[in-house]
Amino acid sequence: MEALRRLNDCITYIEGNLEGEIGVEELAKLAFTSKYQFQRTFTMLTGYSVAEYVRKRRLTLAAQELMSPNVKVIDVALRYGYETPESFSKAFRKAHGVSPSQVKKPVRL
Repeated sequence: MEALRRLNDCITYIEGNLEGEIGVEELAKLAFTSKYQFQRTFTMLTGYSVAEYVRKRRLTLAAQELMSPNVKVIDVALRYGYETPESFSKAFRKAHGVSPSQVKKPVRL
């Protein structure tokens, strides 16, 4: 039970810091374990590596933000740690099956 509580604390930390740097070392400290043990436990309990979990969460939030008409793709890409619109677009398409610009297009009824 203690391990699950610590993992939950780490996920809460991740969720609160998705726009910034998230280091595995810092998460391991929160969980009172080694970096290696934390990564193994995190993957075993969530089914994702730490990096994969963070990437998926960032891309999910990015997709939600892109639905707003006043948001630019480049701003969202930079907010979630992508250095170029191209790298963001590639990761976004891989995760969601559509490009960020397709999400921005208005839906016609």
